[in-house]
Amino acid sequence: MTNLAEKSSFSFEVFPPKTAVNNQKIFQTLDELHDLQPNFISVTSSNRTLNFENSTLKLADYVQNKLKVPGVVHLTARYFDRKQIDRILVELKFLGIKNILVIRGDLAPGRPPKKDFQHASDLMAYIKSKDANFRILGACYPESHPESSNKISDIHHLKEKVAAGCDCLLTQMFFSNETFYQFQENCALADINVPLIAGIMPIVNRAQALHVLKQSECCLPKKFTQMLDRYQTDPTALKAAGLAYAINQITDLVTNRVAGVHLYTMNQANVARYIYQATKSLFTIKNPV
Repeated sequence: MTNLAEKSSFSFEVFPPKTAVNNQKIFQTLDELHDLQPNFISVTSSNRTLNFENSTLKLADYVQNKLKVPGVVHLTARYFDRKQIDRILVELKFLGIKNILVIRGDLAPGRPPKKDFQHASDLMAYIKSKDANFRILGACYPESHPESSNKISDIHHLKEKVAAGCDCLLTQMFFSNETFYQFQENCALADINVPLIAGIMPIVNRAQALHVLKQSECCLPKKFTQMLDRYQTDPTALKAAGLAYAINQITDLVTNRVAGVHLYTMNQANVARYIYQATKSLFTIKNPV
């Protein structure tokens, strides 16, 4: 990965499709994302029906070895035991994949979790004990984890992740940059000094908008809700406004020397390309060390 002290990184997240048709399309999507010269591409992992090796690992292998872009695999602590992790680490080393995003993972209905790793920090520490050369990324929530009792407790758990070997933190989506900056300051005050990468999700269709309004724990600024209220019945206008909102967020973040921006692409290469074209010049400017 890029030295985040030199300039802001720009990266993408994709997810393994569940259908054969989309399974073919994802490789075209990855080819198009490769053309945008990202610092890395992360591939999510499912707790439900997808097999890790045939989904997440397969795509990360393509990213790492075919496209020659650093690949990041997601591992969910709840649904792997030590034996499975040992096998996966051997496979990752064989494929040359050194970057792992470790999360606890949501509970999957009807599927009991494993017992070896109760928290993300447990799996982070185990991976580092096996091979310290793996680069561990961890998830964080600018507005606190939904299960945290308060922000102090949330920061305490982040410190535990860093102590366990987390090398970099990647935020969940947020729509208020001020919330991110306050979170960044709280991390600094708590001596959490690993790079903090901002996760941005462009809202480009009504389904996304409704999902955010219904389920998101994010603070939704007035200008964001006004955008949704005004354009949610006009698909073309909503997409244009959503892209503009994401571009404005990214411009502000990079101007304020964020360590990196991670775009949740929802497997839409055209959205990633549009945002890349609008912001690419920002990512060529090195941050003063």
